[in-house]
Amino acid sequence: MSTQNPAKIVMRDVHKSFGPKVVLDGLDLEVGQGESVVVIGGSGTGKSVMLKCVLGLLHPEQGSIKVDGEEVVGMRGKERDRVLEKFGMLFQSAALFDSLKVWENVAFGLIQGRGMSRDDAKGVALTKMAQVGLGEDVGELSPAELSGGMQKRVGLARAIATDPEILLLDEPTAGLDPITSNKINDLILETVDALGVTVLSVNSDMVGAKRLSHRIAMLHDGHIIWTGPSENMFESENEYVDQFVNSRSQGPISTIVFAAG
Repeated sequence: MSTQNPAKIVMRDVHKSFGPKVVLDGLDLEVGQGESVVVIGGSGTGKSVMLKCVLGLLHPEQGSIKVDGEEVVGMRGKERDRVLEKFGMLFQSAALFDSLKVWENVAFGLIQGRGMSRDDAKGVALTKMAQVGLGEDVGELSPAELSGGMQKRVGLARAIATDPEILLLDEPTAGLDPITSNKINDLILETVDALGVTVLSVNSDMVGAKRLSHRIAMLHDGHIIWTGPSENMFESENEYVDQFVNSRSQGPISTIVFAAG
């Protein structure tokens, strides 16, 4: 399932299981240079697992994942670190370090990953925070002092702190009210447009998914069953997609799945 753009990420026949539970079962997906692709699907279908496999946080038992034409499955050490420098990640729960100030969270990858001095990293962190609408005073707070929406902004600032080529977004508006969700979606759109990055995300908010993507792909039973332009997602003519995006109780999707991601 390919794109017309030069491929930035290519996944072929990716398999991932947890014990007897098969989560990814021959997943195929391409994301083109500068393209934004949102993967949709029911809870527990493996969307977050897919992102973690791309990052190398999880290791597929079978299949290929290439980034800029380089095979990353099985890549280790400095080679893997070099590829990881291309990525920024916004985790589903923001995943901020409670023991660090906000600016230290944003600067974490610069200090720990790039070896930047704390003073220089703080300057970059405050600049990135300003880009997502957070003032310098917020930088001295702890994550526990922030609202859910502000934590998402901090997570986004951290994701773009290293000026990544690829941005991975895991449920960027999960747990937020509709107004805050719209603000975060607007912010992501502005940020992605300004950076010109490639984006692979998973999203259960269908309005947000359509707004944030060029192309939609649906993950079901461990593989991609449909992909198409975002503007076609509500008229896909695929019964699984139709049921999911329109939140219909009746249809081919009848089993509630409990699994990772």
